Amino acid sequence: MSSNEGTNKTAYGDEKSSTGLEPNIAGLICYLFGFVSGIIFLIIEKDSKFVKFHAMQSTITWVVVFVLSFILGFIPLIGWVLAILLWPVSVILWIVLMIKAYQGSLMKLPIIGNMAAQQLKQ
Repeated sequence: MSSNEGTNKTAYGDEKSSTGLEPNIAGLICYLFGFVSGIIFLIIEKDSKFVKFHAMQSTITWVVVFVLSFILGFIPLIGWVLAILLWPVSVILWIVLMIKAYQGSLMKLPIIGNMAAQQLKQ
């Protein structure tokens, strides 16, 4: 056994996705179109816990961002400034989550990741 074996393990291991896609590709796509792709993968994925987790985290994350943006839009001045700042942060988060899913990482966001994991246990 070489010293490099085992160091490239992913969060999904040898797990297969029922979608026919590699789990890392399916995980990336869960984030690609926000909560829409998350919901689609929650519906169609039957086997992969990795894909289900990313689908649930994507759905929760983008619903929270959408609702927060909507609420901030009604708060004069400070809300508008925060809403404007929310979008670049959201884009960066979106890119990071897609990259991490593609790398096979089970990156859990602090609060939302725990919520996603808890929802999948039910």
